[in-house]
Amino acid sequence: MQVFGFAGWSGSGKTTLIERLIALFVADGLRVATIKHTHHDFDLDHPGKDSWRHREAGATEVLLTSDRRWALLHELGDAAEPDLQTLLAKLEPCDAVLIEGCKFADVPKLEVYRAALGKPCLHAGDSAIIAVVTDSVVQTDLPCLDINQPQQIYDFLKARL
Repeated sequence: MQVFGFAGWSGSGKTTLIERLIALFVADGLRVATIKHTHHDFDLDHPGKDSWRHREAGATEVLLTSDRRWALLHELGDAAEPDLQTLLAKLEPCDAVLIEGCKFADVPKLEVYRAALGKPCLHAGDSAIIAVVTDSVVQTDLPCLDINQPQQIYDFLKARL
């Protein structure tokens, strides 16, 4: 399983790019998984629902299941957030894992950069960045890939599988 991270500022287009890349992986017959890290509190559950009530009562894990999907909710309590390797070990075998939001993870990453955001590039301070995906000209020795050409970006990643 090859892991690729996507680093970039909010609004750079990481989610849209990953969505397009997933479709290309799947069309090629490859299995892809994603990890999305967020700094915000999130919940897949809704107050008052049975599974929410189970967690509120103190269950450390609640597994939701149906004939279409399942999800495991795990309460960390006072424990630290698991590291990336621990999270990767929880995934089923696949060809590639695309990670969004672990900006400083030590995995091969593509920087998604848009000059219009007015934020600095990240690649100068991150040796794990292997290419810059952009809609502008960036001064770097790294490969620069066109954010509007997802096939080009996919080909770049697939060559590393």
